Amino acid sequence: MYDDVDIAEPETFRDDLAGRADVVQAVKMRMMDLDPIIDLKSTVPPGLTLDEEISWRYQRYIKDYLRVVASIDDNVGRLLDRLDADGLTDNTVVIYTSDQGFFLGDHGWFDKRLMYEESLNMPFLMRYPALVAPGSTNDDVITNVDIGSTLLELAGVDVPDHVQGRSFAAAAGGATPADWPTSMYYRYWMHRDGSHLCPAHYGIRTRTHKLICYYNDPLGQSGANGPVDPIEWELFDLVEDPLEVDNVIADPARADLLAELRAELRRRQIELGDQPYPGA
Repeated sequence: MYDDVDIAEPETFRDDLAGRADVVQAVKMRMMDLDPIIDLKSTVPPGLTLDEEISWRYQRYIKDYLRVVASIDDNVGRLLDRLDADGLTDNTVVIYTSDQGFFLGDHGWFDKRLMYEESLNMPFLMRYPALVAPGSTNDDVITNVDIGSTLLELAGVDVPDHVQGRSFAAAAGGATPADWPTSMYYRYWMHRDGSHLCPAHYGIRTRTHKLICYYNDPLGQSGANGPVDPIEWELFDLVEDPLEVDNVIADPARADLLAELRAELRRRQIELGDQPYPGA
């Protein structure tokens, strides 16, 4: 499947990551970091220029991914057909989701981990005829810890007090509570782990902006441009810059916005029982 077509490269595929945190520029998730045998399942054709090889690697990577997606799609269809055949469709909650998003060549990357949109955003489709209107959409900020509470409510089970997360059943039915959160907190704990060298970081995402703090090794790690600062920040305007290529953390015109986001970041950390990295 797909052998006879070329898949378009993402708009940010050739992103040089200029202006982003040094530790982000040093991440080992570029196309050239894919192992030809293990990841691409093929040897690289001889005679390719570097640019041609990067494109060849992307085609191998994305077509393998799309074949998997096609198989999942086929088999989800079989499951839905079986629910129809057994008369269970109206009484069954069907959710299609994942534990995270994935870089599919965006910013030149594969894998996940970073707080950029392609990795942060999770797919989420829900079918439940008793609640969800067919074809409806919802853009509320929900996170994976909210899914458990939602399923418990739909099953008529009380949500224990110790469970983190909040049911979004009402929002799925088109009635978002007035006090529903407008921001979410993210934290990636492992610093420059394994072969990908992803940095530890945390941040806040609102409907319009994203603030990320990379709390790097205080003893000094080597980034793309040499030793990196112990702490680096990124700020993205998701309305003006949805592809996250312009880090505006140093823009003096956004000083008030930065202060507001840092305050919201601290508030969410306290709310969740987390704490900032010393000096951040």
